[in-house]
Amino acid sequence: MEEGLGGIVISYLDTQIVVWLCEGQLKKLTDSAAAAMEDYELVVSPIVLLELQYLYEIGRIVRQPLALLNQLENQLGLAVKDGALEVVIRSAMFETWTRDPFDRMIVAHAKSDSAAPLITSDEKIREHYKKAIW
Repeated sequence: MEEGLGGIVISYLDTQIVVWLCEGQLKKLTDSAAAAMEDYELVVSPIVLLELQYLYEIGRIVRQPLALLNQLENQLGLAVKDGALEVVIRSAMFETWTRDPFDRMIVAHAKSDSAAPLITSDEKIREHYKKAIW
């Protein structure tokens, strides 16, 4: 297990995982992802909020992002993990394996937080971030 900022054992969740959890689609999770969710304190980067807002605005999700986060905060104790924006952005500048700014920032945030694990179904992220869990 990994200790994040402040010594707490954490794992970040990618945006798709947040959406699945809110929709009750737990069967989409692998055994490894489900086990990690039991073992770690779960957090998201604030960038996940921004990506959820984008998905809401284009009609890919029907609930507002803060409602989704409130649901998971109540159900799982999920927290939005603060981080130094400049540090995250500087780290994201080196994530040249993707053109997706959300993926760059989410991975960079986990990396800049003591290389914390990131639970994600995204194959490209898993190929490029050794601490990705799926």
